Amino acid sequence: MMVSTRGRYALRVMIDLAENAGKGYIPMKEVARRQDISLKYLERILPVLAKNNMIEGVHGKGGGYMLTKQPSEYRIGDILRLTEGDLAPVACLECNAQPCNRTAECRTLPMWNRLNSIVNEYLDSVTIADLMK
Repeated sequence: MMVSTRGRYALRVMIDLAENAGKGYIPMKEVARRQDISLKYLERILPVLAKNNMIEGVHGKGGGYMLTKQPSEYRIGDILRLTEGDLAPVACLECNAQPCNRTAECRTLPMWNRLNSIVNEYLDSVTIADLMK
């Protein structure tokens, strides 16, 4: 599993919005400036987060984005699965993967299953609040 800039930037955006939560809706251009992320790139990430109720967005004057929950309620695993897709280390463990014809005799499958479990359990144990510390 390799986390792309999309996933890493989504986490930075969520932390930024959490750290500025008392200021109302935060304009996308302010987040882009503080995080040194291109506005064009944010225009592709923020709507995905908003569509999935991770953040709330308001257009127009005084608009911007804000978190919909407390930072402690956002699990890193959820954000990464949303922006990256499946976090599986191998294709055969991805959601909706075609069944592998070697599953019954695959000597490595138990290792990949355990790694997948460890990664997901760990990322689900870390929250935005943890990353703010």
